[in-house]
Amino acid sequence: MKKINKLLTTKPYVFLFYSKKQKNIQMKRSALHLLIVLSVAFGLTMCGTAQTAREKEVVAGEVSRSVNDFDFTFKATYAYPTGFKSIYLSPYYDVKVSPDTIRAYLPYYGRAYVAPVNPSEGGIKFTSTDFDYQVNPGKKKGNWRVDIRTKDTGREIFLYFDIWENGTARLQVTDTNRQPISFQG
Repeated sequence: MKKINKLLTTKPYVFLFYSKKQKNIQMKRSALHLLIVLSVAFGLTMCGTAQTAREKEVVAGEVSRSVNDFDFTFKATYAYPTGFKSIYLSPYYDVKVSPDTIRAYLPYYGRAYVAPVNPSEGGIKFTSTDFDYQVNPGKKKGNWRVDIRTKDTGREIFLYFDIWENGTARLQVTDTNRQPISFQG
């Protein structure tokens, strides 16, 4: 027992002490590694998100043609119910607009003043062939405002689209039987 205690108490402990020169070298290496990692990350993000002016013009032309020909599809990615936080949506919800038909398949979150008789009629689901629409320039350059009012859905449904030339859009749905809801897509 005495031998073990003696070994434990006499064993030298090794501590690593760096000189100032070694600390400086280590700091420079760490800074160099960080600089390399940041420059590679910055370069990759710039390559991935860079869009030339020509590509932007092509997209803007396609969006302008689709809006003016009244032939576009709105794919909803987020829902913004009145009084609630935003909700991320699966990619299956959309509104297809053509010159003779509007087909909507969107979820609804919020307060309904009149409940549907058939539970499968929940959400915003309709096909309309009788509707009024008008296309106006938006408040900013490269923005359009499309207003649609359905007449043959059993109740009035208003769709207000704000469409930008980069292809993104915002939709507000106002139904006489429900609170308004907005969508981003």
